[in-house]
Amino acid sequence: MIKRNLIAGLLVAIAPFASVSAGDAAAGEQKAATCAACHGADGNSVAASNPILAGQYASYLEFALKSYRNGSRQNAIMSGFASQLSDEDIADLAAWFSSQKGALRTAPRP
Repeated sequence: MIKRNLIAGLLVAIAPFASVSAGDAAAGEQKAATCAACHGADGNSVAASNPILAGQYASYLEFALKSYRNGSRQNAIMSGFASQLSDEDIADLAAWFSSQKGALRTAPRP
Protein backbone atom coordinates (compact mmCIF):
# COMPACT_ATOMS: atom_id res chain seq x y z
CA MET A 1 0.00 0.00 0.00
CA ILE A 2 2.80 2.43 0.89
CA LYS A 3 4.62 1.58 -2.34
CA ARG A 4 1.46 2.26 -4.38
CA ASN A 5 0.95 5.63 -2.66
CA LEU A 6 4.57 6.56 -3.24
CA ILE A 7 4.28 5.77 -6.94
CA ALA A 8 1.01 7.69 -7.20
CA GLY A 9 2.61 10.68 -5.47
CA LEU A 10 5.57 10.64 -7.84
CA LEU A 11 3.26 10.53 -10.84
CA VAL A 12 1.37 13.56 -9.56
CA ALA A 13 4.65 15.40 -8.94
CA ILE A 14 5.94 14.86 -12.48
CA ALA A 15 2.60 15.46 -14.22
CA PRO A 16 3.45 19.07 -15.22
CA PHE A 17 6.47 17.74 -17.12
CA ALA A 18 4.67 14.82 -18.76
CA SER A 19 3.25 16.90 -21.61
CA VAL A 20 6.68 17.89 -22.90
CA SER A 21 7.07 17.29 -26.60
CA ALA A 22 10.29 16.99 -28.57
CA GLY A 23 11.01 20.26 -30.28
CA ASP A 24 13.15 21.12 -33.28
CA ALA A 25 16.41 22.70 -32.10
CA ALA A 26 17.16 24.21 -35.52
CA ALA A 27 13.76 25.92 -35.56
CA GLY A 28 14.32 26.98 -31.97
CA GLU A 29 17.59 28.66 -32.91
CA GLN A 30 15.72 30.80 -35.44
CA LYS A 31 12.96 31.61 -32.94
CA ALA A 32 15.44 32.55 -30.20
CA ALA A 33 16.50 35.85 -31.79
CA THR A 34 14.36 37.85 -29.35
CA CYS A 35 15.61 35.81 -26.39
CA ALA A 36 19.23 36.62 -27.30
CA ALA A 37 18.88 40.23 -26.21
CA CYS A 38 18.73 39.19 -22.55
CA HIS A 39 19.84 35.55 -22.48
CA GLY A 40 22.61 35.56 -25.10
CA ALA A 41 22.55 34.03 -28.58
CA ASP A 42 23.24 30.55 -27.23
CA GLY A 43 21.45 31.03 -23.90
CA ASN A 44 24.56 32.00 -21.94
CA SER A 45 23.66 35.41 -20.57
CA VAL A 46 26.55 37.52 -19.35
CA ALA A 47 24.26 39.63 -17.15
CA ALA A 48 23.93 38.19 -13.65
CA SER A 49 20.29 39.32 -13.53
CA ASN A 50 19.34 37.11 -16.50
CA PRO A 51 19.28 33.33 -16.14
CA ILE A 52 21.48 31.08 -18.23
CA LEU A 53 19.16 28.96 -20.36
CA ALA A 54 21.83 26.92 -22.13
CA GLY A 55 22.09 23.37 -20.90
CA GLN A 56 18.87 23.45 -18.89
CA TYR A 57 16.51 20.49 -19.17
CA ALA A 58 14.05 20.96 -22.03
CA SER A 59 11.22 19.87 -19.72
CA TYR A 60 12.11 22.65 -17.26
CA LEU A 61 12.31 25.29 -20.00
CA GLU A 62 8.94 24.23 -21.41
CA PHE A 63 7.38 24.22 -17.96
CA ALA A 64 8.77 27.69 -17.20
CA LEU A 65 7.63 29.22 -20.51
CA LYS A 66 4.16 27.70 -20.22
CA SER A 67 3.96 28.98 -16.64
CA TYR A 68 4.80 32.51 -17.82
CA ARG A 69 2.26 32.16 -20.61
CA ASN A 70 -0.59 31.03 -18.36
CA GLY A 71 0.26 33.51 -15.60
CA SER A 72 1.14 31.03 -12.88
CA ARG A 73 4.69 32.38 -12.96
CA GLN A 74 4.96 36.16 -12.87
CA ASN A 75 7.47 38.36 -14.66
CA ALA A 76 6.29 41.34 -16.68
CA ILE A 77 8.88 40.90 -19.41
CA MET A 78 8.74 37.11 -19.74
CA SER A 79 4.95 36.95 -19.48
CA GLY A 80 4.68 39.36 -22.40
CA PHE A 81 7.02 37.34 -24.58
CA ALA A 82 5.61 33.95 -23.58
CA SER A 83 2.02 35.03 -24.24
CA GLN A 84 2.91 35.16 -27.95
CA LEU A 85 4.38 31.62 -28.09
CA SER A 86 2.59 28.50 -29.31
CA ASP A 87 3.26 25.08 -27.79
CA GLU A 88 5.42 24.32 -30.85
CA ASP A 89 7.42 27.53 -30.38
CA ILE A 90 8.01 26.63 -26.74
CA ALA A 91 9.11 23.08 -27.59
CA ASP A 92 11.47 24.39 -30.27
CA LEU A 93 13.01 26.99 -27.97
CA ALA A 94 13.43 24.41 -25.22
CA ALA A 95 15.11 22.03 -27.65
CA TRP A 96 17.52 24.75 -28.81
CA PHE A 97 18.56 26.03 -25.39
CA SER A 98 18.81 22.57 -23.84
CA SER A 99 21.14 21.49 -26.67
CA GLN A 100 23.61 24.27 -25.88
CA LYS A 101 26.51 23.99 -23.45
CA GLY A 102 25.80 26.03 -20.34
CA ALA A 103 28.46 28.36 -18.98
CA LEU A 104 29.30 28.47 -15.30
CA ARG A 105 29.02 31.71 -13.41
CA THR A 106 31.09 32.43 -10.38
CA ALA A 107 29.54 34.17 -7.45
CA PRO A 108 30.88 37.64 -6.73
CA ARG A 109 33.21 37.86 -3.77
CA PRO A 110 31.79 39.73 -0.78
